[in-house]
Amino acid sequence: MAFAEHEVLIRRDAMAVYLYLLDATNLPLWRDGVRSVKLLRGSAGTKGAVYRQMVAGRSGLSIPADLEITQARPGAEIQFDVISGPSCRSGGYYLSTETSGTRVRFAVEAEQEGPYGFLNPMTFLNRLGLLNTMMQRSLSSEVGQLERLKDVLELQPAV
Repeated sequence: MAFAEHEVLIRRDAMAVYLYLLDATNLPLWRDGVRSVKLLRGSAGTKGAVYRQMVAGRSGLSIPADLEITQARPGAEIQFDVISGPSCRSGGYYLSTETSGTRVRFAVEAEQEGPYGFLNPMTFLNRLGLLNTMMQRSLSSEVGQLERLKDVLELQPAV
């Protein structure tokens, strides 16, 4: 299992940050590689809602990666699982109020071995010790994009 986390302080109140993050259609505005997002099933922004993300694949083509909200605590926490796509990941956004804004921690973990054991190319790479390095870089880059969220939210006029 690979894991990465990153945190930033955003000069916005916790509910504003929470509501922005809860709307998964905002992901392409601050996440590299996420090209579009649409609601597939469930009620938008609620536990059990499933979104279809179209993400950039290695060949440059868009690949579907479905994301399910597994926990939503207003103003405090959003957890999700990527339930289909190029890699299955789970993670969350954890918010805490501070005097100068909202501290947001973005944490993600990913499975390293796939369902097909030794026949899976990812398992082969894992045995060579390469997958952990590749996966760790990918996760670190993913959570590091929280800096872009900070920029996006702080540039918007406060409501």
